[in-house]
Amino acid sequence: MGYKVAIVGATGNVGREMLNILEELSFPVDELHAIASRKSKGVEVSFGDRTVKCQDIEQFDFSKVDIVLMSAGGEVSRAWSEKIGKAGPIVIDNSSAFRSDPDVPLIVPEVNPDAVKDAKKKNIIANPNCSTAQLVVALKPLHDAARIKRVVVSTYQSVSGAGKEGMDELWNQTKAIYGLGDATPKKFPKQIAFNVIPFIGAFQDDGYTDEEAKMWKETHKILDPSIKLTVTCVRVPVFVGHSEAVTVEFDRPIQPDEAREILREAPGVLVVDKQEHDGYITPVDAAGEFAVYVSRIRKDPTVENGLSFWVVSDNLRKGAALNAVQIAQLLDETGVIKSSSGYRSITV
Repeated sequence: MGYKVAIVGATGNVGREMLNILEELSFPVDELHAIASRKSKGVEVSFGDRTVKCQDIEQFDFSKVDIVLMSAGGEVSRAWSEKIGKAGPIVIDNSSAFRSDPDVPLIVPEVNPDAVKDAKKKNIIANPNCSTAQLVVALKPLHDAARIKRVVVSTYQSVSGAGKEGMDELWNQTKAIYGLGDATPKKFPKQIAFNVIPFIGAFQDDGYTDEEAKMWKETHKILDPSIKLTVTCVRVPVFVGHSEAVTVEFDRPIQPDEAREILREAPGVLVVDKQEHDGYITPVDAAGEFAVYVSRIRKDPTVENGLSFWVVSDNLRKGAALNAVQIAQLLDETGVIKSSSGYRSITV
């Protein structure tokens, strides 16, 4: 006995990761429903040692489930999440559709678990941007120890952040370049293979992109609105795993060794920081893992009370699917929801 769970967008990269992580974390699932668009009806996805056939979102009765993990994009979420919430289950939405809504909590469980108390306002909880999630997991314990005044971030975001089409484009362009084929960009504005693109999303009037704006707006909502934050988001030819170069200015001196000790004790963080040629984490190392990794911790001598460090995480996991399942665990552990079967499991 456990929860009745539906995954909307079950055939996508993140939806499939959600299925994997529900199994890996032994989340108490009594029934699992895979939901997709009409064109994917009947497509089979794996859940543990079982296969589940996708059902049409237009025909599915959401009132019979407890939790809906939504990962089908902002357009689908805007059309469906509020309807689903009114039908009874809590929607954990991976898109940007409701992140700015004051009645929708935006949650990273290691950072602001108390926000779950507002889950019932609309029966919707928002998952943050993948780059924001790993950033705030690393910033939170440092902010608790020495208040953060300003953060400068440059992201190095993998193509999986743009979905299967992004991964396919990197793969196809790489083959085309080696084989003298057609490497014309389709998903990205410029060639991504053997290149980096300092543009993700759409330009705003101030010259920043909406992807960059998401990061500071979400950090303010999750962590602290007083933190000054400037961001440059860059797409890189990596399949899975986002990286960030981060410089932080604190209100008091904090030494690298102190920061390492603080981060080693922090939930969800693993410090890999040796001054050796391989004493740091790369996206390849982080792929398939749950943790937010921090490396290259050092003083920034150009500002008072400054530190610089490197943050890496699997964007399909902590940046999306893992965080969503952790929110479901938080709902369970805090008793915000109880399964329709009358059983509530306390996970540790």
